[in-house]
Amino acid sequence: MPGVLEQQLPYIGLTLGQIVLFIVSLIIGFVAVKIMVYIIEKTLKKTRAPALVSGLVTGIVKAIGYILVILSALPIIGVNTSTAGLGLSAILGLILGFGLQDTWANMAAGVWLAVIRPFDKGDYIEIAGHSGVVEGIGVMSTVLKTWDNVVITIPNKNIWGAPIVNYSREPIRRITLNIGVAYGTDLDRAIAVAMTIIKNHPKTLEQPEPQVVVTELSDSAVNLQLRVWVKKEDYGAVKFDLVKKIYEEFSKADIEIPYPQLDVHIRDMPR
Repeated sequence: MPGVLEQQLPYIGLTLGQIVLFIVSLIIGFVAVKIMVYIIEKTLKKTRAPALVSGLVTGIVKAIGYILVILSALPIIGVNTSTAGLGLSAILGLILGFGLQDTWANMAAGVWLAVIRPFDKGDYIEIAGHSGVVEGIGVMSTVLKTWDNVVITIPNKNIWGAPIVNYSREPIRRITLNIGVAYGTDLDRAIAVAMTIIKNHPKTLEQPEPQVVVTELSDSAVNLQLRVWVKKEDYGAVKFDLVKKIYEEFSKADIEIPYPQLDVHIRDMPR
């Protein structure tokens, strides 16, 4: 009498032993793939590889590993792997030809972004009409988080094909403030007050040297421009402080910041 594991099951033409061995082989194979991916992740982390490269490599290894495990286990249940491989290739060809153009475009863009590295996680960037802090860099997309806690996911192909503005790449940034003063204002005095405000702020930098210059004679005001350098992490706070201080100190010094004005001349029309 054949053993229980050697008895052929009705309808499917397989023995219980074949099914058990097939399932055990899959489990062992999948565990081996996960261990391999874990080792690769640790190795890439030690080499300080970019997150995008790490995710791309481990994703490819995982996909190939799972396919190899399945193809290796199929002969146990009597499946011809050469035939299965041809069928799988045909299916993949159709999918890649018709359904995954965008997927491969995103992956290819992801590879180039990983190589060139125009930004890293934690950078504040502007891309494709959106701006925010880079929260995650993936194989398919990049995730930004705005200051009001909105999460934006952008496909990598859209990033690669658009200008990228990185506000965090350099250690210092320049604050540029445009301020209008009324015609008739003593410009030297206004510039001196503005320079005093800049130099008295504890977080403004002495080098590069700050500037206050006259930029335009507009319709309603003489426009001054304040140019001051700060560390990138101080940009927002210092800009807020300077705007507030300019308003307060100009008011104390009786330096008028005028409203937009329009002169209308009414003439009598001949009858």
